[in-house]
This record gives sequence, C-alpha cells and structure tokens, in this order.
Amino acid sequence: GKRNHHRELEVLEKISFEIKRGESLGVIGHNGAGKSTLLKIVAGIYRPKTGTIQTQGQIILLNLGTGFDMEADAEENIFLNGAILGYSRKQMKERFDSIVEFSELKDYMKLPLKNYSSGMISRLGFAIAIDVHPDLLLVDEVLSVGDTNFQKKCMNKITSLKNDGVSFLYVSHNIRQVQLLCEKTIWIENSKVMAYGPSKDVCEKYINFCNEMAAEK
Repeated sequence: GKRNHHRELEVLEKISFEIKRGESLGVIGHNGAGKSTLLKIVAGIYRPKTGTIQTQGQIILLNLGTGFDMEADAEENIFLNGAILGYSRKQMKERFDSIVEFSELKDYMKLPLKNYSSGMISRLGFAIAIDVHPDLLLVDEVLSVGDTNFQKKCMNKITSLKNDGVSFLYVSHNIRQVQLLCEKTIWIENSKVMAYGPSKDVCEKYINFCNEMAAEK
C-alpha cells in the first residue's frame, strides 16, 4: 500500500542557533547546501533525526507556491491560504483588502494562479503571510522575484514587523539584503555550518570564499 516514505536526509550536520523575538537570522550558502531543509525542519515539515528544535508561537513558512491551488483564482487562494494558517473565512474577509492592496494585484484577483508569473505568486504569498502576523516567519528566497520597488516595500515591511516582535529566518542569495535585514547570519556549505555570528562578519567570509572559488575556476 501507499506508505509515507520519508527519506532520511543527511543534509545538515550539527547546527545550533537561537532567534529572539524581533530578531532576524539570515541563512546563506550555495544551492543544495541545505538552506531550505533547515527551514523545513524549523517549520516542522521535516523531523530532525538527532537533536531537538524548540519553537514557540505561530510559524509560517513562505516559499513560492506553498499552499496555493494553481487552478483556483487569486481571491479564492487568499481564503484557502488563510484556512491553512488557521483563519476563518470571516477573519480573512477582514484582512482581504489590505492583502490585495499590499500585493498590488487588485486587477488580477479573478485570474487563476496558473496564469500568474512567479513574481506575482510571490507577492500574493508575502502579502498574506505578513498580514497574518506570525511569531516567526520563514522566508525562502521570496524577495528575489519581482521588481525593485516591491522588494523595497517588502524590506520596509519586514523591518516594521521586526519592531513589532516578529522574528525572521531568512534564506537568500542576496547578500546585501541579508546584511541589511539580519542581525546574525548562518552560512551553510555542503550541509556544514561554515560560520555563524554577526551578519557583517559571516557575509564577508562568504563573499571571500565565493571570490576564491571563482578565482580557482
């Protein structure tokens, strides 16, 4: 019969960190390094084989297209996504206008998501997640799509949410954004933690490493 076969993923070795209220932790490293896996473990999608993870409050994992029905239109997806996050239709109705306004997708609400670009889907996901105001928001490469103005708007919103006590775990290839948004950063390479500490130091080490790799090619 159909069993849930979960593969044991030896993707991450000893990692230890903590995020305080209103703090942001950046996660950097090359593709396949284990960054998204780390987010999924924190979100409770994957269980760590060894070690423990303690989280408090509501956690939202934001990566492109999670929890969306591509056949349904954007409006329906706002309610669907809300339901996944534990909000009633009535609660989402109250939030609906501000979500649409932030996403800047007012004219596309009746369009099925399969006709959306990845940038539009990302806008919608981000607009829903920030309106729901979780305790911890796990952001996976979401700000890498869309135009610069929208990215700026998202960055400002993240800053104001942090001031309200929302914590972030932020995976990105955009080192500048990580330095701007995150107090601390964890750099993962081939499932190993290469560095963990103040963002400025860790990002500097990472940039040097990338430059050395490029020079060797």
